[in-house]
Amino acid sequence: MGSVRKASAWLGLVEDSDDERYYDDDYADAAQGSVAGPGDQWVTDPRVKVASESAVEQGRRIATVTPDGFRDARGIGELFREGVPVIVNLSSMDPGDAKRVVDFAAGLTFGLRGSIERVATRVFLLTPADTQIVSGEPAGRSRDFFNQS
Repeated sequence: MGSVRKASAWLGLVEDSDDERYYDDDYADAAQGSVAGPGDQWVTDPRVKVASESAVEQGRRIATVTPDGFRDARGIGELFREGVPVIVNLSSMDPGDAKRVVDFAAGLTFGLRGSIERVATRVFLLTPADTQIVSGEPAGRSRDFFNQS
């Protein structure tokens, strides 16, 4: 089992025992042989939601993206490259494209030294290298709260 396959199994996108290859040969052939014309340019998806301008000024913004297909991966990459944490909701995608988006996101985070975490089923958080994730535990609370003697 390859490392991408293991990562997909860990993220819950594929079963561990399933050994079938999930990349289509047609997709690989189309990607190698296609030439983009002027009408085929990638456009950032207008469905991407970014926080208000005041959040941008303070450097506190998070984008949420709900892609419909693999072509929407470019918008994810553009936001992440700008240093914006991205929440990717893949629940409305077919499994094949969702696996490709996760592979893309894993490569993106590895290449830019960020991290990827599964938040819920088919929902992922991509964080840039300079972003810290804080757990939901209140600051003053100790783990031994109930064991006071």
